[in-house]
Amino acid sequence: MKTFASVMIIVLMATSGHTAIAGSGEGTKEKVMEQIEKLADYCSTTLLDNKGESKCDYNITLGKWLPYEPAWHTGQIINALVKTYKLTGDEKYLAYAKKAADWWCGLKITNNPKLDGLVMGVHGDYVGDYIVFSTISDGTPGLFRLYRATKIGKYAEVPTDAGRWLLEHMYVPEEGVFYDAINAKTGEVMKQHSPFWPNKKHQTLFDVARPNNEGSLFLDMYKYTGNEKYKEVFLSICNSLVEKQGPQGLWMRFTPNNLADSTFHPRFNLWYAESLLNGYDITHDRKYLEAAVKTLKTYQDAQQKDGTIYYKNYLNGMFDNNSVAGSAVAFAGILWIRLVKYGVGSQFKHSIELSYKWISKNHFAYDHPDANLAGAVMDITQKDKDGKFMITERDLGSTFGLRFLIDYYKYKYER
Repeated sequence: MKTFASVMIIVLMATSGHTAIAGSGEGTKEKVMEQIEKLADYCSTTLLDNKGESKCDYNITLGKWLPYEPAWHTGQIINALVKTYKLTGDEKYLAYAKKAADWWCGLKITNNPKLDGLVMGVHGDYVGDYIVFSTISDGTPGLFRLYRATKIGKYAEVPTDAGRWLLEHMYVPEEGVFYDAINAKTGEVMKQHSPFWPNKKHQTLFDVARPNNEGSLFLDMYKYTGNEKYKEVFLSICNSLVEKQGPQGLWMRFTPNNLADSTFHPRFNLWYAESLLNGYDITHDRKYLEAAVKTLKTYQDAQQKDGTIYYKNYLNGMFDNNSVAGSAVAFAGILWIRLVKYGVGSQFKHSIELSYKWISKNHFAYDHPDANLAGAVMDITQKDKDGKFMITERDLGSTFGLRFLIDYYKYKYER
């Protein structure tokens, strides 16, 4: 198997004399704002298709975009673009966010009584055409943010309707989890066998269900409707996360972490930590804050001296350098900044700067000859698939990178 370094050689050779990465890593107020605007332009015009749907993953080997959880990926773009609009006041970013949100709202299911009110948030790829809880829930924060910016009702109503369906059909309150998947054709909730484990014969509850607090959907539903029930559900899941968190601040019993080989996913645990910080915001209960700090400490340990966070990390501190997760560099940075603002994150200040320098250096040149890559923050995976070696640039480096740069700008220059 080739290493990440060999991937970079391949990418550099493909640039026809142009540099594949750009930036010195040193920031000024003007430079960070320029980086924000260029990355927001890339997210708006390259990552979204004419319908407003995310193109998802760019297969560099094939030179084509491939779908992967489009509802979730589109939701990430909406979230980042609304934040860009709020910072810059530039209406074009709001317009692109609305275009993407209109596509997202168009996923609402109206022709299947069993799924009425839900959205067609299918995962695709190796999971198949199953509607996945977190594909929907973590696709919604940008929609609620867009509603608050525009007061256009459907941007809050559609995700709220979907959340009601999920709560009614997928919640296991005594265990503090939600089932993961729904058969998109029959409407059956998959309670015995998860598409995430196609070859696992005997499956338990925690194979088919997770806390699924990504996106803090029920918190946003509470803020929108004022219904205390949704707040109670959100905090119940926060409590479940605290209870189920392992000593490293991770949730190793749940996919896409893998307890069998002691590897943890580059973003999964960060989503849970983010929801715990949201729980802390509305309760000031320090157990949520302390649990999130444990998670962020493990990610600080996983960050390399140059700022890199790899896609696959092991509990013993080892890592696989075949793929690099710019999205994790950015997402961890977003949460480290929050912890500093809460007054408990001084130990993370250096890591925040490492994340900024990494994102500044590790993006494709703005004049890259492949317009699909020009300006993108690197989030590169490589794997052998059906006997073919594939290199993919995932849009997540750019969407999470944009969110990080916005928060970094505020952290550095608006204090």
